[in-house]
Order: sequence, then C-alpha cells, then structure tokens
Amino acid sequence: MFGTSRNNISPQLQKLIDILSKVQGLGPKSARRAVLQLLKKRDVLLAPLIDAMQAAHDEVCTCGICGNLDTSDPCAVCSNETRDHNVLCVIADVADLWAFERSGGFRGQYHVLGGLLNALDGISPSDLRIPQLIERIENGKINEVILALSATIDGQSTTHYLAEVLENKGVKVTRLSHGLPIGGELDHIDDGTLMAALKARREV
Repeated sequence: MFGTSRNNISPQLQKLIDILSKVQGLGPKSARRAVLQLLKKRDVLLAPLIDAMQAAHDEVCTCGICGNLDTSDPCAVCSNETRDHNVLCVIADVADLWAFERSGGFRGQYHVLGGLLNALDGISPSDLRIPQLIERIENGKINEVILALSATIDGQSTTHYLAEVLENKGVKVTRLSHGLPIGGELDHIDDGTLMAALKARREV
C-alpha cells in the first residue's frame, strides 16, 4: 500500500511537524500542511519566521506584576501611569488580555491567572497565580476586581472560587455580564460583545 508515513519523512521535517502539532489548535495534519507551506515559501515565510521566533525567545519575558508577555518587565500596561490602577481585571490567559486591549475599552490593570481551575486536568488553585492576586489587592490601591473569565464550566468554577477568596478583602468584586455566549472563550468573542459584557458587569 502506497502512501506517506513517518518513515518517508526526513527526521528534520518530522521533528518540525511534531513540534508544531503540539501547538493548541493545530494537530498532526494541520502541522504537516503548515510545514509544507513554510518550505514552499522559504524566503517570504520560513526565514522571517525563524528570525521572529528567535527574537521572541531572546527578548519576550513574563511581567512580574500582571503575568503579561512583553519585552519589558514591568510590561507596557503595568508601567503606564495613565491607566486606572484602582481597577483590576482578572483574566485566565494573555490571549484574553490581548482581546481586551484590541477592544480599546478598558483602561485599568490586569492580572493573568495562567489558566482556569480544572479538576480533571489536575489544575488546582496552587497552580494559578492566585497568591500574587491576593498580594496585589492587599498591598495596592485596588477598589474593584473584575472577574473576566470565560463563560465555560471551568471559567464559572474559577469565578465562584475567587469570589469566595476575595469576599473579605475589602474590594468590590464584579463579573462580566451574562450577555457572553455560554461556553464562549473571551479571545474568540467580538470586541463589541466583550465591551458590552464589561460595561454591564455586576457584583458577585
């Protein structure tokens, strides 16, 4: 039987496919297509990609305050004095931060948890940046914490957990409006819907 198998692909190409297939949302088939496309357009795609990835590896770091990714620590958001340092938006991942920034409607600070609670995957409170969140609230001038987590089961579970943890911290705790579609991921929601959910937030 004829066909392409792992044994017909050079080790160099297979290694590249294996690495790309680990990227969320790709998988082996998509990774193979991406590799072929990159190799067909080496000068305009592959070479610039190599340079960009090397630069990201060397220069991008995690902000020690909020958990954002940037080329400086603190990041551009945390070091911006024109933003409202009294309002803290708690999000799961950096992709959610980017979603809010694309919309241009939020001018407060962020706190990236680094994920959501998930018992099946073994993600517990100790795996998230919750202690850092509590420290920021206790040591800062924050008067409102917005729990801007996705309308998924894991997102809702994390929201309820954080609401209990922050109950006696002396801050107003709000959550996004339920106008968000059930099961929706924040970075997949259009800017208008996201901002409407933010403006219509309510206390937990």
